[in-house]
Amino acid sequence: MLFEDPLVAGRLVRRYQRFFAEAELDDGRLVVAHCPNPGSMKGCTEDGARVWLRPCAGAGRRLSWSWELAEVDGGFVVVNTTRANRVVAEALASGAIAELAGYDRVTAEPAGGEGTRFDFLLERTTPGDSPRRCWLEVKSATMDTGGGVTAFPDSVTMRGTRHLEELAARARRGSRAALLFCASRSDTQVVRPADEIDEIYGDALRRAVRAGVEVLAYRCDISTLGITLGTRVSVDLGCMAA
Repeated sequence: MLFEDPLVAGRLVRRYQRFFAEAELDDGRLVVAHCPNPGSMKGCTEDGARVWLRPCAGAGRRLSWSWELAEVDGGFVVVNTTRANRVVAEALASGAIAELAGYDRVTAEPAGGEGTRFDFLLERTTPGDSPRRCWLEVKSATMDTGGGVTAFPDSVTMRGTRHLEELAARARRGSRAALLFCASRSDTQVVRPADEIDEIYGDALRRAVRAGVEVLAYRCDISTLGITLGTRVSVDLGCMAA
């Protein structure tokens, strides 16, 4: 996934009201950018941190900049959480996710019932070994907890818990269901549930796995030019007691 426009470097002045970020560009301009990330962004919003913004002036836009990347400890973190779905969509189309290969139709944002929408529905319309359907949810994980371990979520997510419950319900009914953590920081070696942030989500994730939901994690390859899905990394679910 290539960025639509060349990114511009600067320094973070502050993030405020969740969806706004003030930054000083390298040329000295002080600008306000949209922050397309509803989470706490714990560890990614230090004042003075190196940031990369995308110019996006156009009809219907209140702000002329969007915050795409942060630099933390010499590596990149993807700030824009909407990028994860596009990165995964491209990886699915190219067959880059071996565990999800064998499907020839991919539908984005299919209705999951009771007002829930999943990120993808994978379907096989020709004979093959893969199950005919796979419901897939994608989560962008960015919170560093040390030692190459990235955790999700970085703030309480009732919506994320609801998705897990819906995936588990499908798995119990015999459908294939999967959760893919898109590790959106370049130093990730392991992804785990952030029980210290949202214990309910962590418990729901472990229940979903016991119900048959598959959990995968892939680290992104990130540069100022674009983002691609890279290497599979480990998932540490913590306690799996019944």
